[in-house]
Amino acid sequence: MIETGQATARQHSRRSIPYGARESRWRAPGGADVRRIDWGEGSATRGSILFLPGRGDFYEKYLESLGEWHAAGWRVTASDWRGQAGSGRLGTDPLTGHVADFADWVRDLAALWAEWKVTTPAPHVLIGHSMGGHLALRAVVEGKVDPTALVLSAPMLGFVGQPLPPAVMHTIARVMRALGDPRRPAWKWSEKPGVLPTTRVALLTHDEDRYEDEIAWRETRPGLAMGPGSWGWVERAMASMRALAAPGVLEKVDLPVLLIATRVDRLVSFAAIERAAERLPHAELVAFGEEARHEILREADPVRDRAMETIADFLAREAPAPR
Repeated sequence: MIETGQATARQHSRRSIPYGARESRWRAPGGADVRRIDWGEGSATRGSILFLPGRGDFYEKYLESLGEWHAAGWRVTASDWRGQAGSGRLGTDPLTGHVADFADWVRDLAALWAEWKVTTPAPHVLIGHSMGGHLALRAVVEGKVDPTALVLSAPMLGFVGQPLPPAVMHTIARVMRALGDPRRPAWKWSEKPGVLPTTRVALLTHDEDRYEDEIAWRETRPGLAMGPGSWGWVERAMASMRALAAPGVLEKVDLPVLLIATRVDRLVSFAAIERAAERLPHAELVAFGEEARHEILREADPVRDRAMETIADFLAREAPAPR
């Protein structure tokens, strides 16, 4: 459970909503009810950060990072994606992650950004992890958001282990989507629905204690649990990634972008991230090796500390404090 007598002070900060943080809901286009958390309202002196988690994620997993940014003076907000975490489901069961189109999530982000930007102090920074990084970059490309700086942690710009070219894999996904209900799960989760596979930690982090944070939150807030993505999600993800990879798209991004990734990521393609960094006009890529897995902001201290310091240095240069 979240709070035990044996929990360390650091665990407690990761496994409970901090004093002063406010959880609420905002109304997305079309009426979807989406969760958010805000921290530092009325006291921020550094600027504002909007953080976007990945597929199947929830903002509770990133309280440690949100807390460090808050302590540095930032006004911090994080939001679910509609159909994830505590913001309902779009499929036919409580575990499968589905969306009709990634454009729906981009519209949601645009609406949240427009409201958030006018109620928070500048500079305004957008940080996204994995699928959140993909959607943040896509929203920038489409002119739906205009951050001072963009930080992408292990952004989902390609999948690992695809044996055929992206166009062929996308065709296969379109066929699979059409063969049945697009909301059906695209891969098997575990023998017992809702229970995390025992090998999952090896995909995400070397830090077993931080991995246990996620399990603790799922026990306390069972509605956060999510399993595999749907075939509809897979096909729409491939379509969106191919659109970002098209010639001339990334080249028009005229703002500083920091990409943090690991060469041994077993979920998203490091090669795709590296290609994106080469195409973005004002990009910096910080690459880890065997010491880091997919969830870099939830890794063991040596990796995580370096990542957080890199982000702080990048923002000091590219989104300096107001005078």
